[in-house]
Amino acid sequence: MSGLPSRTSVREALFFDVGPSDSPGDRILAGRRIRTFSNGPLLLAASHAVVGITVICYGLSGSSWRGIFTAVLPLLLAMLLDGVMGLFLSQYRRFNLAPHSIGRVTMAYLAGSGVLWMLFAAAAARFGGIDQTSFLPLVLGAGVTMRSLVSFGSPPLAIINALVATVGAFLFSGSTEVTATIGVLSLLTVGYSVTVTRLMLANARRRLQLDHLAQKALHFVEEFEASGRGWFWETNSAGTLSYVSQQLADDFKTTPSALLGRQFTDLLSVDMEKGEDLREERTLGFHLSARFPFSDVVVRPASDQDVHWSLTGNPIFDDHGRFLGFRGIGTDLTEQRRSEQEISRLARYDSLTGLPNRPMMRQTLDEALRNAASRQRACSLFLIDLDRFKNVNDTLGHPAGDALLKQVAQRLTTVLGDHGKVGRLGGDEFKAVLPGAAEVGLIESLARALISEVSRPYEIDGHRVTIGASVGIAIGDPGRACADSMIRNADLALYAAKAAGRGKHCFYEPSMHSEASDRQMLENELRLALDRNELSVAYQPIIRVAGEEVAGFEALVRWHHPIRGPVSPAKFIPLAEECGMIGKIGAWVLRTAIEEACKWPEKIRIAINLSPIQFNDPQIVETVAEALQETGLTPNRVELEITEGVFLADSDATEDTFARLKKLGVRLVLDDFGTGYSSLGYLRHAPFDKIKIDQSFVRGAASVSSRNAALIRAIVTLAESLQMDTVAEGVETHDDLALIRELGVSQVQGFIFGRPTDGEGAGRLAMASAVEADGHQFVRQPRQRLMRRAITAIHGQVREVRLRNISSTGALVECPIPVTPGAQVTLDIVGVGPVAGIVRWSQKDRFGLQFDGDFDLARLAPKPIKRNEVSILRPWYVEQAAS
Repeated sequence: MSGLPSRTSVREALFFDVGPSDSPGDRILAGRRIRTFSNGPLLLAASHAVVGITVICYGLSGSSWRGIFTAVLPLLLAMLLDGVMGLFLSQYRRFNLAPHSIGRVTMAYLAGSGVLWMLFAAAAARFGGIDQTSFLPLVLGAGVTMRSLVSFGSPPLAIINALVATVGAFLFSGSTEVTATIGVLSLLTVGYSVTVTRLMLANARRRLQLDHLAQKALHFVEEFEASGRGWFWETNSAGTLSYVSQQLADDFKTTPSALLGRQFTDLLSVDMEKGEDLREERTLGFHLSARFPFSDVVVRPASDQDVHWSLTGNPIFDDHGRFLGFRGIGTDLTEQRRSEQEISRLARYDSLTGLPNRPMMRQTLDEALRNAASRQRACSLFLIDLDRFKNVNDTLGHPAGDALLKQVAQRLTTVLGDHGKVGRLGGDEFKAVLPGAAEVGLIESLARALISEVSRPYEIDGHRVTIGASVGIAIGDPGRACADSMIRNADLALYAAKAAGRGKHCFYEPSMHSEASDRQMLENELRLALDRNELSVAYQPIIRVAGEEVAGFEALVRWHHPIRGPVSPAKFIPLAEECGMIGKIGAWVLRTAIEEACKWPEKIRIAINLSPIQFNDPQIVETVAEALQETGLTPNRVELEITEGVFLADSDATEDTFARLKKLGVRLVLDDFGTGYSSLGYLRHAPFDKIKIDQSFVRGAASVSSRNAALIRAIVTLAESLQMDTVAEGVETHDDLALIRELGVSQVQGFIFGRPTDGEGAGRLAMASAVEADGHQFVRQPRQRLMRRAITAIHGQVREVRLRNISSTGALVECPIPVTPGAQVTLDIVGVGPVAGIVRWSQKDRFGLQFDGDFDLARLAPKPIKRNEVSILRPWYVEQAAS
């Protein structure tokens, strides 16, 4: 404890001699001693005046003025010295002197004052005619006593005073008895001063120790209160507050003085809903009244603030056992409670979207099923998966993906409204529980609205992002469904919705179990297909329209399963994208196709498809460059076909990939143009060399009723303006080929010029000078093979006829009555309704009927007959026959 005074005897003996290296306690004691002694000179001056006047009045009353002046002069000088020293000590701080310097000045002062008093005593004895043997010891003794009273607090001053008195008595009295008397008195004074000084130092040290401990405790209290972790309180015997910390007053938005005198329990509130605070208040009141120590009693203020405290208190008793009150500490539990609430919230809610998480949604589903069992109403479950969300994460980064998920969560919540609760399972998967919802119409309406709302464009950090959603739906029967089975069924329905083309909703069907098992097995077999050499690359020729020679080939991956046989690419390509195999398969197709293209003439190009996942791979440019470098193929002979899916998350990374591929020298083709959003912004920003018109526009384009020809013409005009080539895929008939040639399409691809073939077959076609078109003249419309009955009126006779080979443009009609070609006939197909047309040809018992307009084959689907619907109108053919 360096702050306390030391116990060095030298310091006690020399008292004022305190230096910079001494402890703060020594310096504090020295300062206190100086302040105590500062009144000594004034007291000594008063004593000099009283004793001196007494001596002059009684001892010098008959003396001459010279004798009086000789005696009074030392007395006046002594009093003047007393006044100067008193003024100096009262203002010693202004002189900025060390305590030991002030001590030496004080010693010199007492020595001079003692000498002046001895001179006064000697002059008074000489000129007053008094017996020196009795008067001089009396005066000297009075001087010793006065100075001893002043210097009792300091042994050095007492010693100086004793020496001056003894030497003065010896010099002025000349008497051994007087000198001995004064010496004994001086020794007694020194002894008494030393004893008093030691007692005073001991008491001062104890006081300083207590002050030091109290100051340290005060610092601890101030630091604890300043930290905001707690506060102190004290009550009297009546339970009213006698002390509170500033922090408690701040929590109550008042001052500490305003809280003093109030009942401590009146500051607490009672929560009637939970009852917790009521219990805590009673517990606190019980302790305060029972005078028992207590700890960890949780209370809260009467205000509306969300503040919680933990109180600890101990009763206070005096030495006689009387109860004085309580003293304790309060700890702020607000942040701890908030942390606990946040931990509880995070355990039940998703931290990103604020929606219920997987455990919370499972609890919601369990409760919904229990309520469904008691209310005998079904419960529905939606599993929602975002389409193309990974593409956003890969291109724009995870922060953009998080922002997108927040917006999706808001839209889902808005769509469902009061129909149910939606939560996030993790990643891009969401779940919705619809208690009591079993109407298929309502569920379908919500699913369609949900998909439509999620599919609307988003604005993420200045980027326009478009995604989709697929929904799997499971309906649980009351009392029979369980949560696990509903989740499994909804998951199977979600897979079915994705397999249907995404952006769809699908209800669970029992057959999906086997489909899911087959899908899982197919995924496992696909992972091994590449190592087992089950994959191959087929090449379909792309023909230049002008000369009907081969311009290039499109590389198409094929999977020939040893047991399943050929597996459709439409089945295993999406599966490869979902399971993460598309990158490995795509790299193998790229390398294999480029190696095969090296065997062809220089003018023949190879077209290779890149899925959006491949395109968004940061290493795609390096992969293409490595394949070109290893094979030595000229880069401009490679055409990379890219769908519009790469633009769904328009970003700088997409543009950078385009720029690097163009710098590499390969050609870029926009595949399946017209099937997606077909934004002209794609053509403006992306450096495409060719546009590939989707086969859905090409097939049947030669039909008179089709408007595809106008669309193709617009696409060709746009491509020519942008100096891009065009390819029409899916050309199968001569009529379509003639139309494509007439519309100015650069190249064609389709079965009319050849089906996909292996590398050897592609090599033979590449060496051929021209390829001859081989196919049907026109597209044969789909036929309805099932025979249908109809009623018609021919030559005024109502007849029943039979229709075969029904298509959207006409049908074969079996009729026993001959009909003239060109005749207008109206048929009433049973269960469908009237259809009008013109007879194109006629034979003995049949004729061909061309409908006046396109006929919807969906009208032939069987419909349930409603018994309460009965026609009360006369059939049209009855009226026609009557006429």
